[in-house]
Amino acid sequence: MPHWSNWSGKQSAKIAGLHFLRSEADAQALINRADAAGQTVRVAGATHSHSPLLVNPDGLILNAQGLAGVVVSDKASSSAWVWAGTRIFALGAALAEQGMALHNQGDIDEQAIAGATATGTHGTGAGLRNLSSAVIGARIACANGEIITVDAHQEIDVWQAARLHLGALGLITQLRLALKPSYKLREQSWQAPLKDALQQVQQGAEHRHFEFFWYPQTDTAHMKTIDETKDAPEYPLAEEGSRCAWSYEVLPNHRPHRHTEMEYSVPVEQGPACMLALQKLLQTRFPDVVWPVEYRLQAGDDVWLSPANGRATATISVHQSVELDDEPYFRACEDIFLAHDGRPHWGKVNYLSGQQLAERHPQWDDWWAVRDRLDPRQTFLNPYLKSLR
Repeated sequence: MPHWSNWSGKQSAKIAGLHFLRSEADAQALINRADAAGQTVRVAGATHSHSPLLVNPDGLILNAQGLAGVVVSDKASSSAWVWAGTRIFALGAALAEQGMALHNQGDIDEQAIAGATATGTHGTGAGLRNLSSAVIGARIACANGEIITVDAHQEIDVWQAARLHLGALGLITQLRLALKPSYKLREQSWQAPLKDALQQVQQGAEHRHFEFFWYPQTDTAHMKTIDETKDAPEYPLAEEGSRCAWSYEVLPNHRPHRHTEMEYSVPVEQGPACMLALQKLLQTRFPDVVWPVEYRLQAGDDVWLSPANGRATATISVHQSVELDDEPYFRACEDIFLAHDGRPHWGKVNYLSGQQLAERHPQWDDWWAVRDRLDPRQTFLNPYLKSLR
């Protein structure tokens, strides 16, 4: 049996088969056959998730990276249909040719767009929402072999569930994204003591983007703001922290070191207290941790399973090397996140049960009702997702 592992190598399993998709018709046929045979299916993009969402022992994994590119764009409505397996780094220049861009993106652009929206991946900015919020339409290859198209005007409940879908509704083949006209950004960075950085969070919210990294066992936060500019792009691109160029050139960063990660979104007003509690934890119980803690801002949204549903948030991420046991550290961090009303990022580590997640997501039952209607034989559920039902 073939062996599968995610980007970091921390999640792995022996699987029944791995298929690389090149067409919607192939995806449709493979899913129909798997459903008839009672075989489970999970769909992989860049495998950048740190959670067990893709682990599918004895099942199939369909790699969707061959379903890539812009299908059709519409500058008048600032939108485009894109293939689900398109890597985010490939969208930038392709959309720019049409005079458009993503509203926002994270600092890693390796993910496939359907995988990023499946888990609520986001960037930073107090007035900016996650990538799932940009999904205004989707084409889904369902377990019964049917392909459906959904948006805010047809199959509205399915569209709502598909915006952050966890790969559990069916195979997303295309997404329609809300975009904006191409824009340029200028980046600035500086350092400050952590307490000063937390006092500047409100000021940071006045910028389009604001974030900082704090390195444990130091008192220094590495801070960054990014704002729109009319200035001409400056090439060659400067180092991170001082770039001026198009949005898709400034927002992503080079993050080559393999790691594992936990991230929670807490109400923005609880962010500073949560961060200080993590600082104390690292100084007293985990003095050997050297990986940074990341602090970002994010607008609230109306996506059913979004960690930012209904509230402005501070997202706080903790990291650890893949060679080390992350569980004691992450569980201690999770206790702090939960004490500050946190919700976990779907693509990163958490230890919550289905009941605990349901308590944190008001539309939990609505999402599952749609999912179960589209896939009654649980073709798209792996052991992890079944454990949450």
